[in-house]
Amino acid sequence: MRLLFLCLLLLVVVSSSLQQCSGLLLSLSNALASLRRSNDPSIHRLLRSSSLRSAARHQRHRGRRCAHRVPPPRHRQLSLPLAPGSDYTLSLSVGPPSVASTVSLFLDTGSDLVWFPCAPFTCMLCEGKPTAGNNSSPLTPPTDSRRISCASQLCSAAHSSAPTSDLCAAARCPLDAIETDSCASHACPPLYYAYGDGSLIAHLRRGRVGLAASMAVENFTFACAHTALAEPVGVAGFGRGPLSLPAQLAPSLSGRFSYCLVAHSFRADRLIRPSPLILGRSPDAAAIGSSETDFVYTPLLHNPKHPYFYSVALDAVSVGETRIQARPELGYVDHAGNGGMVVDSGTTFTMLPSDTFARVAEEFARAMAAARFTRTEDAEAQTGLAPCYHYSPSDRAANRAVPPLALHFRGNATVELPRRNYFMGFKSQEGRPVGCLMLMNGGGDDDDDDGGGPAGTLGNFQQQGFEVVYDVDAGRVGFARRRCTDLWDSLSRG
Repeated sequence: MRLLFLCLLLLVVVSSSLQQCSGLLLSLSNALASLRRSNDPSIHRLLRSSSLRSAARHQRHRGRRCAHRVPPPRHRQLSLPLAPGSDYTLSLSVGPPSVASTVSLFLDTGSDLVWFPCAPFTCMLCEGKPTAGNNSSPLTPPTDSRRISCASQLCSAAHSSAPTSDLCAAARCPLDAIETDSCASHACPPLYYAYGDGSLIAHLRRGRVGLAASMAVENFTFACAHTALAEPVGVAGFGRGPLSLPAQLAPSLSGRFSYCLVAHSFRADRLIRPSPLILGRSPDAAAIGSSETDFVYTPLLHNPKHPYFYSVALDAVSVGETRIQARPELGYVDHAGNGGMVVDSGTTFTMLPSDTFARVAEEFARAMAAARFTRTEDAEAQTGLAPCYHYSPSDRAANRAVPPLALHFRGNATVELPRRNYFMGFKSQEGRPVGCLMLMNGGGDDDDDDGGGPAGTLGNFQQQGFEVVYDVDAGRVGFARRRCTDLWDSLSRG
């Protein structure tokens, strides 16, 4: 077993949490937990907002043609709500230890930039949107931080690998200095960054960022945003790019991380523990309980156009005893970056291509009809999910009649989803007990779809109750059933 703390001595102060070689433990909080201290909206409204954001984020991924810094969309930008239940946050400290500020950021494995609002900060279309954690106001740019140079490779990475000569010209570096590589004193130009439901303009800075009481990185590169559209909260990008949070850590931490998302079913009272995020986690160190499973692994697919994505191949979906073959584009990524399924912590619901979703939904509906469940179109209209049925979660016979569902990934990696991960019961707007299939139609099969990009997205709702390990060193993603609250208790006691 690798002794992680030996490598960490090069960069950080090591705490006892590393001494058991289980990695550096951080806590993830779900935005839903804040509802325990505020007005709890109806679940159908949370489902509606989450389905809207999932669709918008997936379509934005599909519309990306020029890496992840993209041109404005052709259609009007919509302001979608930050949906509690969609987002998981972690806290970082920024600035010198004596005056460090704490900032809560959304965890996002589908992007590769760490950014937060900096004063002065203007956020358009942000009225009524909640902030995360203790982000009551934008941070003043930390006193120990500095703008990075236009000649930096990280500046180039932030601008879709644009040549440093072009970036330094944009930074008004004189021609003779560009020709002699003497533009170090000129700051990297502002960058534009877009998500599924918003965008921002920011400056790259370098300074001290603390991940835990035990660990700080002195020359961490982050983005200070002064203008944003529908994005009032910062993001910790965990994608595969050089600007992501894992990429800027010591090698013993950057090559592998995992998280275990506590199952909540959009109920705040179920979030009694944080969800553990483990940097440098070795799957071999995981204890297996009686209700837990070993990891199953699927290889990462190389994505030449969008290298920051964690793309995998989905071969099939099983509903009951019926195995439904996935569309071919879910099994590969072409030279233009199209295809594959992205494992994404920032999207709520799993998105499947239209044809694959239609066959899964049709088989699910056939099995539900055979079990005498009746369809409710009202719940479908209220949530944006389908199919939905009259269903009481407390009815054990009804629970047994819901067909099982499994995802089959390349490498013989079968992930059998708990029922609550794909069919969830809740009260409709009229107060009636209903349940809906928690997968969505991601489009992309017809000739009118000109987006390209990922064919599917594995959302965080389907990842609940699993430890998901992103093993970049070994080129794979793994899944194992876990009691995430027990995993948190075990690791936090260490």
